[in-house]
Amino acid sequence: MTKFVAAAVQAAPIGGDTVATVEKAKALIREAASRGANVVVFPEAFIGGYPKGASFDIHIGGRTPTGRQEFADYHASAIAVPGPETHDIAEAVREAGIHLTIGVIEREGGTLYCTALYFTPDGFAGKHRKLMPTAAERLCWGFGDGSTLSTVDTPWGPMGAVICWENYMPMMRMAMYGKRIAIYCAPTADDRDSWAATMRHIALEGRCFVVSTCQYLTRADFPSTMFNRITEEPSDVLMRGGAIIIDPLGRVVAGPDYSGETILTAELDTDDIARAQFDFDVVGHYARPDVFTLTVNEDPQSPVVATRTT
Repeated sequence: MTKFVAAAVQAAPIGGDTVATVEKAKALIREAASRGANVVVFPEAFIGGYPKGASFDIHIGGRTPTGRQEFADYHASAIAVPGPETHDIAEAVREAGIHLTIGVIEREGGTLYCTALYFTPDGFAGKHRKLMPTAAERLCWGFGDGSTLSTVDTPWGPMGAVICWENYMPMMRMAMYGKRIAIYCAPTADDRDSWAATMRHIALEGRCFVVSTCQYLTRADFPSTMFNRITEEPSDVLMRGGAIIIDPLGRVVAGPDYSGETILTAELDTDDIARAQFDFDVVGHYARPDVFTLTVNEDPQSPVVATRTT
């Protein structure tokens, strides 16, 4: 029996200020560690920001100078991976002695990606780029590929991330189960009541621990110059959180929490995975590879492939 403490950080970034947001992340990492956390999960797009309400002033067949500037401001808030921000976070993780999954907006050239970064006490350990941005997210985010369908080793089993509505992609989930994921991190921007049911299903289906967290975001968290056309929300609360931690039999052990910024924690027992897999192992004794198989392309997809003849 090996026990560990998982923490779901429910908080908002400092709108439009990446440096301050990284400092807030480091403080929250230290706080989670002080509460005994071994594994810490942050929301989707914590560093760089989730563009709630943004339209980038676009319509089919037309863009505007205002929208282009709005994207430029968002682009400036994103981070390079690796870069100085990942170096700072890695140092905070090393000092805290934890394993971390954190959502960021990653910048590569003129393209932004919604990305989950992994850190261990040894440093930056990898990333997952969101495969399919949802709906209008495609206005500002690029598409990931199979090369970042990765997990990282922890003392309690493989840890990986599936971001927001990727969790509604059955083949994506199966690909992660095939990696024997034990700590299934689900950073999200979905704060609906139905999200908790999705997370419970995944825990039962994958026989894994699920740690999901969303930002608790208010109008006050937005700078006046970015995404300032948010008018449809009747409340000052734009994202209400909903952090939740679930065991491999689908039992909610903490949350969902909608109270405000918080760090939700739970002690988890790795033996619960074996207990749960006794009667269901989706990529083991409950699989039927003679009927169903899944092929996953994990090759990087580059638009430019340089070759040289001698």
